[in-house]
Amino acid sequence: MSVTEQAVSTLIQGFVDPNTGKALGAKALQAQALQDGRLTVTVAVGYPVNSLGAAVVDGLAAELGAVVGVTTVEVKVVAKVKAHAVQAGLNPIRGIRNVIAVASGKGGVGKSTTAVNLALALQAEGARVGMLDADIYGPSQPTMLGIQGHPESHEDGESMRPLMGHGLQTMSVGFLIDPDQPMVWRGPMVTQALEQLLRDTHWEDLDYLIVDMPPGTGDVQLTLAQKVPVTGAVIVTTPQDIALLDARKGFKMFEKVGVPILGVVENMSTHRCSQCGHEEPIFGQGGAARMCIDFGTELIGALPLDIRIREQTDSGTPTVIADPSSTLAQTYRKIAQRVAIKVAQRGENPSVKFPKIVVQNT
Repeated sequence: MSVTEQAVSTLIQGFVDPNTGKALGAKALQAQALQDGRLTVTVAVGYPVNSLGAAVVDGLAAELGAVVGVTTVEVKVVAKVKAHAVQAGLNPIRGIRNVIAVASGKGGVGKSTTAVNLALALQAEGARVGMLDADIYGPSQPTMLGIQGHPESHEDGESMRPLMGHGLQTMSVGFLIDPDQPMVWRGPMVTQALEQLLRDTHWEDLDYLIVDMPPGTGDVQLTLAQKVPVTGAVIVTTPQDIALLDARKGFKMFEKVGVPILGVVENMSTHRCSQCGHEEPIFGQGGAARMCIDFGTELIGALPLDIRIREQTDSGTPTVIADPSSTLAQTYRKIAQRVAIKVAQRGENPSVKFPKIVVQNT
C-alpha cells in the first residue's frame, strides 16, 4: 500500500459520519484504487443509503480531495446493515438482522398505518424489509398492503413463505383465517400463535422486520416484549392527553424489558381543512414533545390528520407507495431515516458477531 493509499485509509477510518455522528471505523473501507491521481473508494455504512448516502459522499469527497497525490475523487457508499443488540438472553431470528416494534398504549392512534408506511419508507430508502402483523385480534396489514391468499409451505416442510405486498415480506394471522372469523383466544394462545408466525416464517435476508404490535400494555404485549428479540421500539401516539397516558405506559413496558425506544411518532398532530386550508390541533398540541422531554427520547416525526392517509391505506396502497413525492410520504421517509440511523448507532449483537467455537478431538 502506497503512502497516499495509507493516508486515504486512515482518513476514512476517522471520518465522522454526518448522519450518525460517529467515526466510520476500520471496517468501513470496502475497496480503493488509485491510478494517475484518480481515487475511487467504496465505503460501507450501517443504514440504507438512497437518501442518506449523499451526505457521506459529499463529506468524504471533500476531505479525500485534499490528500497529497489525489487529483480527482469518486466515492461510492453502500449499505451494510448489521444485527444490533437485543434484550439479554435472546438470540436473533434466522433471516432477520433487526426487529423493530411499532407500538401504542391504546388503539385508534394510527399505529398500524404508521407501521406499514414506516416499513415501505425503509424499503424506499434501500433496505430489505419485512412486516409482521402481531395484532391477532384485529389483523389489518393484509388489507393495508392489498394482499390476498394463504402462505405456502417452504421447501424445508417446517416453515411458511411470507406473502409479498409492495415488495414487503409479510406475515399475518389474517392470511390463515376467514376475515370475518373472530379470534376468541386467551393470552397464552395469542402469544404462542405470534411466536409461531415469527419463527415459523421463512424470512429471507431482512435488514429490518417491522412488527405491528397489538395495542395496549397487558400480559400479551409484555410477554412478546420479553420473548421476541427486539432491537428497538417506536411509540405512536396522538397529542391527546388520554392517548399520551397510555403511550407513557407503553414506554415504561419496553423500558422494563430492556428494549430501547428509538423515538416517538405523533400522529394526527394537526388537521387542515380541505376546503379553506385552516389548520388546527384538534387533539391538542405538543403532547408528544413533552413526553419525549420527560423520558429523554426523540420526537422523530409528526403527521397530520389527513383523509388521504386513510383513503390510500384502506385501498391497499399506503401513502409511501400511492403518492411517493407528496409531503406526507416524505415525512414517513424522514421518520424511516431517523429510525435507521438510531438503529445504526446501537451496539452490534455479539451473538451474531462472534461465531461459536467447537473443540473436537482429532
